[in-house]
Amino acid sequence: MDASHPPYPIHPRFSRRTAIQAGAVGLLGMGANHLQALQAADGKTGATAKSCIYIFLSGGLTQHESFDLKPDAPTEIRGEFNPIATSTPGIQICEHLPGLAQRSQNWAVCRSLTHPTNGHTLGHYFMLTGRSEASPGFRGDRMPRSSDWPSIASVVGDALPPQNNNLPPAIVLPERLVHWSGGVIPGAYGGLMGRHRDPFFIEASPYGDPMWRGAYPEYTFPNQSKTPPKHPDERVYQAPNLKIEEGMGGGRFVNRLKLLESIDQQREHLERSADVQSYDAQRQRVISMLADQKVRRAFDVTNADAKIQERYGANSFGWSLLMAYRLVEAGVNLVQVNLGNNENWDTHGDAFPRLKDKLFPPTDRALCALLDDLQASGMLDETMIVMAGEFGRTPKLSTLTDSFFGPGRDHWGGVQSVFFAGGGVKGGTVIGSSDKLGAYPASDAQNPENMAATIYNALGIPATAAWYDESDRPHRIYHGHPIKGLT
Repeated sequence: MDASHPPYPIHPRFSRRTAIQAGAVGLLGMGANHLQALQAADGKTGATAKSCIYIFLSGGLTQHESFDLKPDAPTEIRGEFNPIATSTPGIQICEHLPGLAQRSQNWAVCRSLTHPTNGHTLGHYFMLTGRSEASPGFRGDRMPRSSDWPSIASVVGDALPPQNNNLPPAIVLPERLVHWSGGVIPGAYGGLMGRHRDPFFIEASPYGDPMWRGAYPEYTFPNQSKTPPKHPDERVYQAPNLKIEEGMGGGRFVNRLKLLESIDQQREHLERSADVQSYDAQRQRVISMLADQKVRRAFDVTNADAKIQERYGANSFGWSLLMAYRLVEAGVNLVQVNLGNNENWDTHGDAFPRLKDKLFPPTDRALCALLDDLQASGMLDETMIVMAGEFGRTPKLSTLTDSFFGPGRDHWGGVQSVFFAGGGVKGGTVIGSSDKLGAYPASDAQNPENMAATIYNALGIPATAAWYDESDRPHRIYHGHPIKGLT
């Protein structure tokens, strides 16, 4: 590909009116491809899940302040937070995750996942593709390429037959991962599989000013405490609007050509407003989504019942996890939820007030609501949840005095904690351990390959399965083994 022309859009700007009319760029033109038949070896595995929700914490969740506290470490290591007991004897987590502490019987944590980079871009790449080595041609310049490893989402979307023909098998929401400089983070796309196997992107969260972070509108904070943006965070969460124009029969299309003409007009409006990816030929997919009431409900999260929004939180984190719940309920095989763009979890400074007041409250609240709804609906046993970032954080605290008032932690690929729930996961389980400083695995080290294999195995993808490139050459899916003791 020509390096001067990014193959993926960098958050085009268009009016709110245009977004409402068209339903969002990602929905109408980015990724609704024709599904391929299952290309796997004969044989069945003991699938424990029908769907997976992969929650990605861009920036890197600190293990010391979340699931692997070190209260007996020296002051410069242990930080300010205290551990609290969970409902599972012997397991402690951060005091600022009280809801998850009460629900520990439903989740497990791996405290020993490691990979060999401290860099954001390569760390994203490792954790989104499930590969802990760069592909040939990887440059780390925040530009997805056709030579990249395919994402976990693309692999799952290609390997599994759809549960709902009106929906893509793999969806990423509420935004693409875009660096504050404007570069698109690689690893979330089809890569070697071909762009037609990119996951389907629902871009409900506008890019806005990248110097604002957090679960807006309630939990916004500036990138740098000492130099906040001059203008307030004006992002508005815009879930795709799938309303059918009046007179089209409420799903019974007497005049299908009229609907197709309407969709084309919306596309033309978008193209006049912004440079968008070429329009996908699979218009029938869009028609099906417009006609499916369950799909329309899945997207309409900002208008959900007030009690539901209270449980999840009326903010970008809550709306995103509510949308994920409704999408797996509607039959999507894998939903990747990016909880915070612009590396929200990159807590180099002022880490403790940011985690306590801005990041943990909406995450704890929304994740607990997701667990509760999956359990109440009987879907928890068939829906695996995985939550991870691109790496952990350094054992030793540091202070960047030019940008922040208080200390934080820097990038650290040496070890991180990864959260698992549902889909056959044994609740109240801890896999592996880190050393006394929380720097490296002390036992049962795991890697991104094993995390990806855990997802594939839970979804019933055979260990001998392959995906096929555009030259019909087979490529193995598994590059590791499912994490033992997790399921």
